[in-house]
Amino acid sequence: MIKLTKINDEKFYLNSDLIEFLESTPDTIISLTTGKKVIVRETVNEVVEKIISFRSKILKNWEFLSSDKK
Repeated sequence: MIKLTKINDEKFYLNSDLIEFLESTPDTIISLTTGKKVIVRETVNEVVEKIISFRSKILKNWEFLSSDKK
């Protein structure tokens, strides 16, 4: 899950697996696989960086847990 900010400054967490695509118009619009759209304050690049960081942490934890079993 990634932490984002809605256009009204409300913070929320989004399951990044639900993101279908991102648009910059100039606001960042996140379209979800559910059909819902969310407008956030973060730029498209910031959202992408948050997703990369989140998934990187998952991968590192997976590698750590896998190496313990050997």
